[in-house]
Amino acid sequence: MTRLHFTREEGQGEGPMVVLSHALGLDASMWDGVAALLRSDHTVLRYDHRNHGQSERVPGPLSVAMLADDAATLIRQQAGGAPVHFVGLSMGGMTAQALAASHPELLSSITVANSAAFYPDKAPWVARVNTIRAQGIPAMADGAVARWLTPAFLATPEGALAGGALRKTLVASDTEGYIASCEAVGAIDFRDSNRRIGVPTLVIAGTQDEATPIALSHEIADAIPGAQLVTIDAAHISAMERPAEFAALLRAFWSKL
Repeated sequence: MTRLHFTREEGQGEGPMVVLSHALGLDASMWDGVAALLRSDHTVLRYDHRNHGQSERVPGPLSVAMLADDAATLIRQQAGGAPVHFVGLSMGGMTAQALAASHPELLSSITVANSAAFYPDKAPWVARVNTIRAQGIPAMADGAVARWLTPAFLATPEGALAGGALRKTLVASDTEGYIASCEAVGAIDFRDSNRRIGVPTLVIAGTQDEATPIALSHEIADAIPGAQLVTIDAAHISAMERPAEFAALLRAFWSKL
C-alpha cells in the first residue's frame, strides 16, 4: 500500500468530509486558502499524491487509475465508510473522474476543476518529458507558473508570493516521479467511463486557463450525466488564485444536493 502524506482538519459541521486532490507537480499546500474557508463546517482531508510532496516515491510506471485507488484507500481509512465530497484540480480532477467510475460508493459528489478527460495530441507531454530528462524540472518551471496563474494576479504582492511558492514546490519534485506522473496524465482517456458516472458532478473551468482550456471542461460536463459546468475568472490553479470564489462555487453546488 502506498504511503500518502495527508492533513485532516476537523470541522464543526455534520456534512460529508471534503477531500482535496492537487495538481501535477504540486502538493496539498495549494489548497491552503480553500481549506481555511471550508474547515469551519466541514472536516477537510487533503493529501499529497504518490511521487509528490511528502508522500512515498514509488518507482515504475504510473496511471491515473492507480492514483484513484490510492485516494480510495485513504478515504476508506479516514471517512469511516461515509461518502465524501471529492474535489480535484488538474491531475486531481483526473483522479476524481477515475474515482467516480471505479469507487462511486465512496462519494457524495465530485468536483473536477481545470482538468481534462482526454488529450488527442500527446506531443506536448512527450516534449515536456524530453525537456525534463535533458535539462531538469527547473527548465520548465517558470513557464509552468506563467500558465498556472494570470499575469494580473502574478503582478500583485499576493500573486508573486503564490507564484514563488508554486515554483518552489515544482522544482523540489522528484524527477522520475514527476516524469511518471506526466506520462500518466498524458495517457488519460475517460471519454467512455465518464458517460457511466452516476455521482453528482460539478465541473469548474477557468476562463483564462491556457493549460486546460474551457473546451476540455465542456467535454467533461457533456459526457457525465447531469454534470453542472461553472466558470471562474482565473488561470489553471484557480483554487489558489481565487480561493473565496472557488469555495463559494463548492458550497453552492453542495447546497443543492
